[in-house]
Amino acid sequence: MLIFRRLQGLLAIARGPFLLLTPVVLFPAAVVSFRFTGSLSLDLLLLILVGALAAHVAVNALNEYQDFQSGLDNITRRTPFSGGSGTLPDRPALLGTAWWLFISAFILMVLIGAYLSWRVGPQILSLGLMGGLIIVAYTRLINRLPMACLVSPGVGFGLLMVNGTVYVLAGQFLVAGQLVGWLVFFLVNGLLLLNQLPDIDADRAVGRRHFPILLGVMASIRIYQVLLLGAYGSVVIGVALGLLPWPALLALTTVPLGWVVIRDLLGSGGEIPAMVPALGKNVLLVLSTPVLLGIGILLG
Repeated sequence: MLIFRRLQGLLAIARGPFLLLTPVVLFPAAVVSFRFTGSLSLDLLLLILVGALAAHVAVNALNEYQDFQSGLDNITRRTPFSGGSGTLPDRPALLGTAWWLFISAFILMVLIGAYLSWRVGPQILSLGLMGGLIIVAYTRLINRLPMACLVSPGVGFGLLMVNGTVYVLAGQFLVAGQLVGWLVFFLVNGLLLLNQLPDIDADRAVGRRHFPILLGVMASIRIYQVLLLGAYGSVVIGVALGLLPWPALLALTTVPLGWVVIRDLLGSGGEIPAMVPALGKNVLLVLSTPVLLGIGILLG
């Protein structure tokens, strides 16, 4: 029973449900690699998945640890999509566990990255180093720099994770892989931007400076609209230029869901309880669009 409770605590600190984002963004990257090479190295793909999950766990655990230390966890208005897991305020004895989960996950990520670099070439080292810096700096530094805070999640999951996966599996960076990376870049930036909306007051109190704090809710929704346009535009441009097969347009079937998210956010009046359903729909959009893109590329 004690072991189960400890594992439950570890999963909560790692923000288990949010880890689904990692295999979702890796799927279209693997599909692009398969289309280019005609084969797929399952052992490399498994290593990529474990390393990427380790990176995701590391940033989540460090965020939980630092948010508790800063006092943010005690003043935030938690929702299912923002404000952290709430594990450490409820079980402060797990603070050390959160720290060691971060250290362990970070070391695992480094070891897998080093092995992949040795196996396929040092070209991916720069991607890994940049990803590591984002993980370490995100909570304490990046969240105080509005533009960096806006784009760093998309850089990590899209430009680094997707392109790194394509390089490891295909042996080179592919234009189609970069288009997938840009789709993920815009979607993940929009995801984190909207999830900051309920935290405006709490984040301001601990010195954070992101666009929802600087510009307010309505302007942030407008930024989200631009990001969504960028995500779908990446697919349209790719198909128009012949860089992606036309069935990749399957990703555009989530456009109506995006319209609903924007409509609900604009109609919320900035009230947190009214925004929560829209945040949930946006999570569905972010998880489904890369999968549909991957299926479309595979069908092509």
